[in-house]
Amino acid sequence: MQKTPNLLLVFGSLLFALLCQLFPWTGQGIVFRPDFMLVVLLYWLLRAPYLCNVGTAWLVGALVDLGAGSLLGQHALAFTLTAYVALSFQRRLVLFSETQILAFTFALLVLAKFTVLILKLLSGNEMPTWHHFWPAVTGILFWLVIKFALGAIAHPKSTEAN
Repeated sequence: MQKTPNLLLVFGSLLFALLCQLFPWTGQGIVFRPDFMLVVLLYWLLRAPYLCNVGTAWLVGALVDLGAGSLLGQHALAFTLTAYVALSFQRRLVLFSETQILAFTFALLVLAKFTVLILKLLSGNEMPTWHHFWPAVTGILFWLVIKFALGAIAHPKSTEAN
């Protein structure tokens, strides 16, 4: 029998991701830093949509905006749009292979970065370089770590023999 994830695990992992997001990265680390909050949010949106929804995505995005000191609402909008797309396809993902799920997650991370890019351009910022999309690439690597770690915690394998 599999154990279902609980709300404490979801919000605990989101809190850990917020701490990683707010960690003072320097040098090249800031360029390659994955969007920890979005990756963990996507994991829970796809694994337990009954515990994590579009409203949670908005709240998490607003926390990232407050923590990063960026334009209030840009990450909230990007996370909400990404969560909507993820939840729209969530039921179909059971038919996808692991590689297809990885590609879908990468597309969602790029969608979030593209949404933030458009909002930054509309607010009068300069066009960023291609380095703006590096967090989507490193986010996929973090996705693999999160999938392994949270999967082992949320759904431990039973050691009992039936």
